[in-house]
Amino acid sequence: MRGGEKVLEVLCELFPDADLFTLVHRRGSVSATIERHRIHTSFVQRLPFGTARYRSYLPLFPVAIEQFALDGYDLVVSSSHCAAKAVVVPGRARHISYCHSPMRYAWDQFEEYFGPGRVGPWMSRWCYRPLLARLARWDAATAPRVHRFVANSRHVAGRIRRYYNRDSTVVYPPVDTTFFHPSPAGTAAPAPASALVVSALVPYKRVDRAIDACAIAGLPLRIAGDGPDRERLARQAGGTVTFLGRVSDETLRDEYRAARVVILPGEEDFGIAPLEAQACGRPVVALARGGALETVKDGQTGLLFPEPTAESLADTLRAALGWTFDESRIRDHAEGFSRAQHAERLRAVIDDTLAGPAGRQW
Repeated sequence: MRGGEKVLEVLCELFPDADLFTLVHRRGSVSATIERHRIHTSFVQRLPFGTARYRSYLPLFPVAIEQFALDGYDLVVSSSHCAAKAVVVPGRARHISYCHSPMRYAWDQFEEYFGPGRVGPWMSRWCYRPLLARLARWDAATAPRVHRFVANSRHVAGRIRRYYNRDSTVVYPPVDTTFFHPSPAGTAAPAPASALVVSALVPYKRVDRAIDACAIAGLPLRIAGDGPDRERLARQAGGTVTFLGRVSDETLRDEYRAARVVILPGEEDFGIAPLEAQACGRPVVALARGGALETVKDGQTGLLFPEPTAESLADTLRAALGWTFDESRIRDHAEGFSRAQHAERLRAVIDDTLAGPAGRQW
């Protein structure tokens, strides 16, 4: 599961009897902890290929999310990077939005998703640009429906302030430091000179930058994850790039442990993969922007590359291969983002919000 689902899993443990509302749900795609709950889906679920190609129905998301009937609830917690924060709640209810990011493609990453190089110049200018401009206006207009925003990083808190004109409380997402840990003493083989990327294969993740940088640095690259960008990335990659696709948690842990270095090639709102890698004692090379400034300690748990180019990343990869990192120090840093700490901080925010007067906005 990705970061959003891991936050949802903790919420399901905090509220074991809660109902879940989601635009679409594909059974088996999330943990048993989540699927034990009563799951209500929107009409998008019933549209042709709704669960497989739900992104194609993006223009319908505002209507779908606003049709959920929440009149019977006193507390609504939304986990949102797109439309969920716009649910309509009854007047007596508190609405807390755990915001992974304001809509990236509607605000400052349009070119990454719908630029001329992605969808063609005509579609970009005459179809997607007006659509996303309308979505951005709707996204901003529905922000007052939230009583309290919780941001997944200080970086996202800044985006919430910029686009919604609202303050937020930072609660970092959960990292399962119990499951992700270094190899038991005496069992670890020397890490080969190879790099690892763990990512959904979508444009803004900039996996293409990691492929180019590893080619420049002469470093084999393994990529765990899948997504709509896989075919394009496979055409770009050479023979030293291995696409692993979706892997089990156990396989992913083995990949982290075996990697010489784990790469975060693009700007992330937070980024759980770098912390899972650090929980396994592996150093991270990340772009010096966004959430990486909060999760990677430059020169201690990894290295930050300064410019968003393949050349800058390649130079830093070469430096990392010659750097001496302390595995235990890397692991200790990751412990500060543990699942237990996330649950404790999130519970405290929820309790504080419920104790406040109805209708108050934080």
